[in-house]
Amino acid sequence: MRLLLATWILTRAALLLCVFKVFTVPGPDVTSDVSVIYHGWYEVLRAGSYPLDDVTWQYPPAAALAVLSPALLPFLEYASAFFVLALACDALVFLLLLYASGRPGTRAAGAWAWVAGVPLLGPTVYARYDLMVTAVAVAALLAGVRHPRVLGALAAFGALMKVWPVLLLAGTARGRATRLSRSAAAVTAGGLLLASAAALPGAFAFLTFQRDRGLEVESLGALVFHLARQFGWEGRVELRYGSMEFAGAHVGPVSTLALGLSVLALGWLLVWRLRARTFAVHTPADAAFTAVLLFTTTSRVISPQYMVWLVGLASVCLVFRGSRMAPPACLVLVATGVTLLEFPLGFAHVVASDAEGVALLVVRNGLLVAATLSAGRRLWRETVAGVGTGREGRFSRAARADTPASAP
Repeated sequence: MRLLLATWILTRAALLLCVFKVFTVPGPDVTSDVSVIYHGWYEVLRAGSYPLDDVTWQYPPAAALAVLSPALLPFLEYASAFFVLALACDALVFLLLLYASGRPGTRAAGAWAWVAGVPLLGPTVYARYDLMVTAVAVAALLAGVRHPRVLGALAAFGALMKVWPVLLLAGTARGRATRLSRSAAAVTAGGLLLASAAALPGAFAFLTFQRDRGLEVESLGALVFHLARQFGWEGRVELRYGSMEFAGAHVGPVSTLALGLSVLALGWLLVWRLRARTFAVHTPADAAFTAVLLFTTTSRVISPQYMVWLVGLASVCLVFRGSRMAPPACLVLVATGVTLLEFPLGFAHVVASDAEGVALLVVRNGLLVAATLSAGRRLWRETVAGVGTGREGRFSRAARADTPASAP
């Protein structure tokens, strides 16, 4: 316990020193999103509207709460307050995982994964609001073990901050748990949407901006053009919709193909849900981790901060002794470390599509593909085939120590 706490304190102190620029990390200034973009949105929101004329606003209406949250610390300037609140959310996740690890059928591996995984992303993790959304998701999954309605309500709230937490509902057990969680999610989402639309104009402007996004240079599909550049492809990289995207011949079809892969991922997830028969206490976390991996890996955009989603969900999986997600979770942690190497440290190489940049993307995206395939296979074997992946063999035997009665 003492070693775990000391490691958290030391690593988070290092992150704060980076975002407060006591130490400067090479590459683009990752804090500018907070001090410039988020602060600009903050002023627009305080003036009484969502950012209707800013194409970089691509987030559901509850994201406004994250952007406005520094107002809770009026004695600090905007960016400083945001970083302190990010630290608070980080601490909340750590404490939730630590508390969960003290119950029968659980372990400290989840808390260790969070403590080690977050700093692997570098200062970017405190300079985006994704950590706040991840805190909501972690709380939802841990509370959902005993309180399906809380899972549903928090999943809906998280989804209205950044969409992906809706996937937390994918693995709820059939019957009462599913009915309660989804009804709570529907009521919460409906109420928040109505409140957002009534409070400020432009609550749904993000839908158009998100639809028009292209192929971001760090995505899996972008590897096609990084490699094509080596053979004379004359496309270019442009700053569009707040990220660096490829533009030029054949980018459109590849971007459409990436969307097609996401549709296939959704299809697999639906088939899994229809065929799954065995649900253990860790299944919602395993399913959420797998689902977010599927949609992250196939996305047209794999921004560095997306990795904190996966680290958070992997950490929840590792809390439960019955979970078999340790191998894909380890792959995600390694991929998170490689992400720091490509952004911000090596981002100039990525944009230039030189050998170093391409190698970093091949490794990082390759790790994500491997983690996705491993997680999907393990989830299917345990819940559809009813077969464990460990030495105990049968899933039912692996889950005996991991029952709702002993869960956190």
